[in-house]
Amino acid sequence: MSDYGMSRVFNGTVEQAEVAITNALKDVGFGVLTRIDVADTLKKKIDYDKAPYVILGACNPKVASQALEMEEELGLLLPCNVIVYESGLGETVVSVIEPEAMLSVVHRDDMISLAAEIRVLLSEALNSI
Repeated sequence: MSDYGMSRVFNGTVEQAEVAITNALKDVGFGVLTRIDVADTLKKKIDYDKAPYVILGACNPKVASQALEMEEELGLLLPCNVIVYESGLGETVVSVIEPEAMLSVVHRDDMISLAAEIRVLLSEALNSI
């Protein structure tokens, strides 16, 4: 994993993990606004074979509205990305963005508590699957 994400191995397929994390996100107030099937897109566009890899764009409207009121340009960092993929070891991995790392690029101390709030919600969703 990474300094800019929180991850866990899921006991099941990529498809099952996608359903599980989507439901878990919903339980903490997030909806999935976008879904990108990276493996399918790479196959169609450049005939590249990649193991299953999906990017979900998750958004919590309440938190997003607060963030955009504080910093209108923050939309460049939204929605919060969640990835579900099959690793090189054949494991299904679910990762969510580390909000504190993401929001560190705006250099606003007044957004630290907002990032912490988002982290709690995303961690709760990730840890529930």
